[in-house]
Amino acid sequence: MSGSVIKLQTPRTVSLAEERAEMLSARYADADALDILYAALREEFPGEIALVSSFGAESAVLLHLAAQVAPDVPVVFLETGKHFAQTLSYRKKLSTQLGLTNVQEIKPVKAEVAEEDPDGDLWRKNPDACCTLRKVRPLDSALSNYEAWITGRKQFHGGARVRLPAFEYAGKHFKVNPIVSWTPDRVDAYFREHDLPSHPLVAQGFPSIGCWPCTHPVADGEDVRSGRWRGQAKTECGIHGKG
Repeated sequence: MSGSVIKLQTPRTVSLAEERAEMLSARYADADALDILYAALREEFPGEIALVSSFGAESAVLLHLAAQVAPDVPVVFLETGKHFAQTLSYRKKLSTQLGLTNVQEIKPVKAEVAEEDPDGDLWRKNPDACCTLRKVRPLDSALSNYEAWITGRKQFHGGARVRLPAFEYAGKHFKVNPIVSWTPDRVDAYFREHDLPSHPLVAQGFPSIGCWPCTHPVADGEDVRSGRWRGQAKTECGIHGKG
């Protein structure tokens, strides 16, 4: 008989929070986005939830839906200092049009920027570090008093997003993805149905919009997010995990 030892893996323990997220995902598996938002904002996490928005190419859909349920929902916008000017003007226009009354502009800590990115080109040398400085840490701080947050992620964006549920638990917070199952056609139809303004860069070939140094136009037939960090293995800024 071989002297090799077979090691048995210990099953991972599922936390109560993860169980709750799985239960909510099952309960609202076939629910409309408005029903998911109502449940999250009014029933499950009242006063303990924020919506995080980049005010990017598809953001108007989720913001319009949320405004119907709670126009005073805290909307966290990460002002990285590297946004397109068009994004900043679009944020103001859309917030006013939708009647959102609690949009919060969150910036990185000035002292940390001065120390870690004194020349403003960290994005060129280490994009992961730049995202951590300008997005991940500021968001962690902004969400420290919340139990949950709402995202606009969708399965059709590809990558790790293809398996996203409506509710998840990510170590510190619950995350709610109300339009996770929406298709590009459904997103486009919602824009038309509610006469929502498009981000100015969409017409220039930007279907996914982040900071200007790391966002490029996308050719017909390319993946929606292929213009983000083009030419690199990086596919996520880090607020939803590495990728």
